[in-house]
Amino acid sequence: MFFRDVVGQKEVKRRLIKSVSEGRVSHSLLFTGPEGTGKLALALAYAQYISCRNRGEDDSCGTCPSCRKFQKLAHPDLHFVFPVFKTKNLKEPVSDDFISQWREFVLKSSYFTLNQWLAYLNVENAQGMIYQKESESILKKLNLKSFESEYKTMIIWLPEKMHSHCSNKLLKMIEEPPNKTLFLMITEDEEQVISTVRSRAQLLKVPAIDNVAMSEALGKLNGFDTSTITEVVALANGSYIKALEYLSPDEEKFFFFSKIQELMRLAYKVNILGLIEWADELSGIGREKQKSFFQYALRLAREYFMLNLRSEKLACLNTKEKEWGRDFSPFVNERNITQMSADFDLAYKHISSNGNPRIIFLDIALRMAKMIRR
Repeated sequence: MFFRDVVGQKEVKRRLIKSVSEGRVSHSLLFTGPEGTGKLALALAYAQYISCRNRGEDDSCGTCPSCRKFQKLAHPDLHFVFPVFKTKNLKEPVSDDFISQWREFVLKSSYFTLNQWLAYLNVENAQGMIYQKESESILKKLNLKSFESEYKTMIIWLPEKMHSHCSNKLLKMIEEPPNKTLFLMITEDEEQVISTVRSRAQLLKVPAIDNVAMSEALGKLNGFDTSTITEVVALANGSYIKALEYLSPDEEKFFFFSKIQELMRLAYKVNILGLIEWADELSGIGREKQKSFFQYALRLAREYFMLNLRSEKLACLNTKEKEWGRDFSPFVNERNITQMSADFDLAYKHISSNGNPRIIFLDIALRMAKMIRR
């Protein structure tokens, strides 16, 4: 991964490159910021730059043996930790059990969500986690001498998904790592990373991507005119992942939108039998998708409230969402938006806490039937 391949983030790139040129490489960095801003891409580019044998002033060379291996994510001194899931044959999985799929997935694009990663693995009803056994694998790898590079680099994607026992076992190593060992951690939710890990890492805040850089990146894609890109940049709010989703919505987003429409129609008619069937269907789609559904529902509720206030320019909605919202938005108003948002947010938390999905979805359906006519 090259710095030039990272969308925007000129200031963050400058800081990372300067830390190498001045010999001030921190042994532990925590990349934090909104989803879709390129944190993983920056970590990969930084790791490649540090190990490059002929690095330039603003990027790695791309031709030395180290760079060629990094571009395949197969350098012997580059290690990864990321959320995985248990299977019938893997009761105590570690990242290395899925490393070939990880490399293949990341090489396609370093901009993705946890749900997209788990969908790639065909996870059905499991939540991705970094399990306790992972700490043993990390300690074993990092206590070895580096093979080729000056630094051994451990990239931990989403440390907030790390089991507490795993985190606690790693604290000493993160605080006092072996010589020339580099921890690069990428989080989507800094507050969920345990405080003892946060306190041992240097925080690197990655801001939203600026509109100019976003427009330039999207302009390199084929099949989209200038007006479409301008609209998408406004909707994406600095997230390259959201921009790609707006340009080419995946099946999941179409599914979520159709289920929101179905929920509201059934709720308006107070069709209890239909709401029960709706809840039964959503309770079987898998926990990560269920969490994504409630995040999507919460966003739509807020945007439709803005639309109801006749603030169409401020409503971040794609064409289909906006068309349907012109008729539906009057039902999201000052009398119910606070409660509706709170209900979707609480449902998300209950799903995250392994609550019974059928009860959660039925409860939200009945609540919508009660408040949609307010």
